[in-house]
Amino acid sequence: AEPTPEVTPEPTPDIQVVDGVTYVNGILIANKSYGLPADYAPGVSEEAQSAFEEMAAGAAEDGINLYIASGFRSYDYQAKLYQRYVDRDGKEEADTYSARPGHSEHQTGLAFDLNEVSDAFIGTPEAEWLAAHAHEYGFIIRYPADKVEITGYKYEPWHVRYLGKETAAAVYESGLCLEEYLGIDSVYAD
Repeated sequence: AEPTPEVTPEPTPDIQVVDGVTYVNGILIANKSYGLPADYAPGVSEEAQSAFEEMAAGAAEDGINLYIASGFRSYDYQAKLYQRYVDRDGKEEADTYSARPGHSEHQTGLAFDLNEVSDAFIGTPEAEWLAAHAHEYGFIIRYPADKVEITGYKYEPWHVRYLGKETAAAVYESGLCLEEYLGIDSVYAD
């Protein structure tokens, strides 16, 4: 008889909530399952901003122009933005591309939408460069094309999330999206 291969169980994520903010294995999380308090408003992370500037300089050396189209968003700003999309496209459709208030990574101050925030960005030299190099500067493409069912969001090659160089490289090299990497889900309760 053939030996049964050993199956290594996924480690249980270490989830801690501090003042209403969820950290999974030490990483601040905002997704459909884990929200942020309405009054959580750190602004843009200086570390993320600095890493972006370093990445933009690296991209420029390769002839690629990167700029921040959208950075930190407050809970109230996200509420208005989300409602505008719901009014235009309906809640079900809006939930595929816009976070409900309190569930946007932009509220963490660690996420940026770069250049053109539309499907026109897909396949551009800038998008290709980001996919290949963002992790070298501490960022991941947060909503990959092949992980829509897991992240709960459509492919957004322009949306990057800062994790720090070591963690971003580990996530990138794993081929997993952040939810898979951390062993969590991204599903609204209602």
